[in-house]
Amino acid sequence: MRRMFFRTLIAVLAASLGGCSSFIDKPEHFPATSPEDLSQAAELNGAIFQQNQNVPLFYNAVALHVGDVLTVVLEESTNATKSAVTTTKKSTTATMPGLSVAGLPLTHNGANILSASLNDASAFDGEGASAQSNNLTGYLSVTVSKRYSNGNLQVRGEKWITLNQGKEFIQVQGIVRPVDIGPDNSVPSYRLADAKILYGGTGTLADSNTKSWLARIFDSPWMPF
Repeated sequence: MRRMFFRTLIAVLAASLGGCSSFIDKPEHFPATSPEDLSQAAELNGAIFQQNQNVPLFYNAVALHVGDVLTVVLEESTNATKSAVTTTKKSTTATMPGLSVAGLPLTHNGANILSASLNDASAFDGEGASAQSNNLTGYLSVTVSKRYSNGNLQVRGEKWITLNQGKEFIQVQGIVRPVDIGPDNSVPSYRLADAKILYGGTGTLADSNTKSWLARIFDSPWMPF
């Protein structure tokens, strides 16, 4: 019996640790993307137009090819509120008169026989509210990692800042339309499609601001209390 109890306890702890692992965000490394190798371009044949050597008459120096650099202007600000109020009330009353014979009630010692009454009342009052907001501003230069057939660009990049007691990082990934790129080769973060923006830190300060593994077990949804 005791052995079965310990096996069950270990299984619950393992499941709780598995559920808590989702709370720990480990950043994926985004290496810089190198530009495409054009060393295998076709040999010059003396014509005016050469493959991979064309220069447009009007050219805007913005990111268009794999490996080009693009600046993402972080302008993230969201606010969310939610509230709910529920009130219910119910009342039930039932009365059953006693039996009667020939119009006369059946009584015993002056009390009606088999007479009964039922009263029931219930009420519920529930209320809840939730609010959340965040704000992130700044600049981050990323590189074009892929160019799609419709001209859209997949961009990604990261920045790491080493401080005395740890490191802080910010990562950005998403898809940009070339028409949304400004003349200064920048695009606001709210123009990124399928955007993934991650900001966090590692080191002593980040560790001290993180719950211990035992506390995460008791806060996990697997706990029965």
